[in-house]
Amino acid sequence: MGLTVGLGAGASGCSGSGVAAEGVNGAGGEPVAVLRQAADTLGEAGGARATTSMEMATGGTRVTIRGRGVYDFRRRLGRLTVILPADPTGTPEHRPITELLAPGALFMKNRGAGVPADKWVRVEAATVADGNLVTGGATDPYAAAEVLRGTRTATFVGRTSVGGTAVRHYRGTADLASAAHAASADNRGPLSAAAKGFATAEVPFDAYLDDAGRIRKLRQRFSFVNGRQAAAVAVASTTLLHAFGTRVEVTLPRPADIYAGRLAEGEGVPAD
Repeated sequence: MGLTVGLGAGASGCSGSGVAAEGVNGAGGEPVAVLRQAADTLGEAGGARATTSMEMATGGTRVTIRGRGVYDFRRRLGRLTVILPADPTGTPEHRPITELLAPGALFMKNRGAGVPADKWVRVEAATVADGNLVTGGATDPYAAAEVLRGTRTATFVGRTSVGGTAVRHYRGTADLASAAHAASADNRGPLSAAAKGFATAEVPFDAYLDDAGRIRKLRQRFSFVNGRQAAAVAVASTTLLHAFGTRVEVTLPRPADIYAGRLAEGEGVPAD
């Protein structure tokens, strides 16, 4: 769809009306406050396994990109294997892309489009219009959690389960500019870029938190204006987290292993 660089073919808030909120650890809690602290709770959780999906729709076209890997919330480092959708005949068009997530940066291997097979592509999150929330076909799990710092309205929907774990389901809307203001130093620039680059800074979401306040599932909906077409692209990003305590080992590429060519924003080929 030509949507992404890598894969292209503190305002005041009040809870909305709804079921009375339940907070973390069984105590009562106001939904907006509970959600705004979710990123801090993940930061204390250590490593986890992550499964991601990103659905993109424009006009009559819809594609889904899936990823699987691990993430360390203390060091904010992760590794994902991202699978692109098959072509209309069912034949895979791309090899899986290996992605390394780091504070403020994304590294991709097997990206294709003229990049040597043994080289990594580095993308600075603050330099792309979406703040790397959709660029890699998967949202950085910690960045996704930090979007919740900008929660403006939220309701407690009820109790349910995700992957066999009891969770509390919250539904609400976050503001990217507010999230950027409250975010960690590494994500402040990327979220500010997203607030300006998306069609709207408003992010509807559904968040599922376990009894320790950790995000188990987070679904966020973005609206992105693709440079190749006037119509906005609807993006739904879902992150699933489980197996907290998993040991995560991520080694970032050496400078010599990074592709030196320049990539055009929003394009799937290197710039001239």
